[in-house]
Amino acid sequence: MQKLAIYDMDKTITRHATLPGFLRFAGMRVAPARQLLWPLVGFLLLGYGLKLVNRARLKELMHRLLLGPRQDPARLAEVAEDFAAQLAADGLFDAALARIAQDRAEGYRMVMATASYAYYATAVGELLGFETIATRSCRDNGNMILPWIDGENCYGPAKLRMIEDWLAAQALARDQIYVRFYSDHPSDRPVLEWADEGYAVNADAKMAALAAEQGWPILW
Repeated sequence: MQKLAIYDMDKTITRHATLPGFLRFAGMRVAPARQLLWPLVGFLLLGYGLKLVNRARLKELMHRLLLGPRQDPARLAEVAEDFAAQLAADGLFDAALARIAQDRAEGYRMVMATASYAYYATAVGELLGFETIATRSCRDNGNMILPWIDGENCYGPAKLRMIEDWLAAQALARDQIYVRFYSDHPSDRPVLEWADEGYAVNADAKMAALAAEQGWPILW
C-alpha cells in the first residue's frame, strides 16, 4: 500500500492566489509593456462575475493580455524558478510547511494538484519536493507556450479526473494507495470525498461549514 499526501496549492500552501502574482512577476520580465494593460483585467473579472466567461477562459484571457500570444518555455521556466524562490521566502504558510514535513517523515509520497498553470506550479512543487499535477498549456509547432489550456482546467471535478489520470500513468490503482488530501476550497469537495483522509485548511466560512458537515478536520 503506497501512501500519498496530495495538496492543493493556492491558499492551501501559499498565503495568496498565485496567478495574479505570477503574471505580474513574469510580465515584468518577459512583457513589461503589457503591464500597462492591468486595468483591463477588471473588465475580465467583471465578465467572469457576470458569467460571461468561465474560470478557465478567464485564466486564458489574463495570460494572453499580460504575457502575450506566445512565450519561450525555457525563459518562463527561469522566471518560474525565481517566482518559486520568492514564494518560499515569504509566501507560504508555516503550518503547511510543518504538515508537509510531517507527511514526508511518515513516508507519504508528496503530490501537489493545482489549477495553477503547470509552467510555474511545477517550479513551486519541485522546490517543495512535490510531484505536480496542474493545468497544462497548449504549444505551437515551435513548442512556444500559448495562452490556451491544453485539456481541462485542473479545478473542481476535473482535478479528480486529472489525479486519476496521473495515478493510471503511475500504474497505481485506487485500492493500492492510501490518500490524504488538503484544500482550502469547496471546489475540491470531489477530491476530499474521494480521499481516505480529507483536511480543510485556511477555511473561510463556506469551507468551514462544509468541513463540519462532512467531518473533515480543519487545520491552519
